[in-house]
Amino acid sequence: MARVDFVQRVEVDDFPVKVDGFRYTPQTYLDVLRGASQPRQPQDADYAAILARFNLLPKIAGGEIDEVWLFAFPNAGLYESVMGGAGAFWCNAPPLKSAAACPRRFVVMGFNFERGVGEMLESYGHRAESIMLKTFEPLSGEANLWTRFIRYEKSAPGRAAVGNIHYAPNSERDYDWNNPRPVLSECYDWLLNFPNFKGDVRTVAAAEWGSGNIRLHHQWWMNHIPHAAGRKNGIHNNWWQYILNPNNVDA
Repeated sequence: MARVDFVQRVEVDDFPVKVDGFRYTPQTYLDVLRGASQPRQPQDADYAAILARFNLLPKIAGGEIDEVWLFAFPNAGLYESVMGGAGAFWCNAPPLKSAAACPRRFVVMGFNFERGVGEMLESYGHRAESIMLKTFEPLSGEANLWTRFIRYEKSAPGRAAVGNIHYAPNSERDYDWNNPRPVLSECYDWLLNFPNFKGDVRTVAAAEWGSGNIRLHHQWWMNHIPHAAGRKNGIHNNWWQYILNPNNVDA
C-alpha cells in the first residue's frame, strides 16, 4: 500500500526554540517536569526556525525529501502533524504560513518518544483524516466516499462503516475501542469489495479491531483505507496516493 524510505536521521541535543524566542535550558525544563514551574506559554515550537536550521525547504523543493518526522519530548511544542508549502491546508493543525513559498506541499509529523507505536499511528491517522477530508471536499452526498467511510453507529444509526481514528463502528465516545456492543457495519464491504460494493453488512464488535488495543485498532482502520486501481468521480481509488503525497490533492 505504501512505502516510506528514511533518507537521513539527525539527532539533536537541544531544545527547540518556541515561537516567542524562548528556549528551555536543562534546568528550566527539569523545573517543569518536577512541577516547580508551569510549561512555557505559548508552547508552540518555531517551525520556521526548525526548517531553516536543517535547510529543509530547499531539500523539499528539490525533491530530495518529501516530508519530515520529528521526535521530541513532552512540552516540545510540536503538532501531531502540520502541512507546509504552496496551497497547504489544514492537517490536524493550521498550515505553516512561513513555508508557503515552497513549491511542494509537505507534512511535518510530530511524535513523542515517550509514547508508543499506537500513538504514532493515531497521529498519522489524523493526518489521513485531514487529507482525505480535503480530497473529497468537492463532492457531496453518497458521492463523497470519505464521509461514508467514516460513518459509525452513533453518527449514522444503521449505516455504520469503518469509523474514524477515534471512533470504531460501535463506539459511543472518543477512544471507545473496547465496546462489546454488536452493531451492523459495512466495514467488510470496504475491505473486500471496494469500489464495487456488494452490500456486505456484518455484525461486528470490539474483537474485530483488537478489543481496546490502540495499536491494533489503528492498524485495522488503516488496513481498510482503499488502495484499489482506477478512479471514481475523478478521485483515485488508492487513497494512499493522497495521504502520502498531499501534492496530489486538488486544492
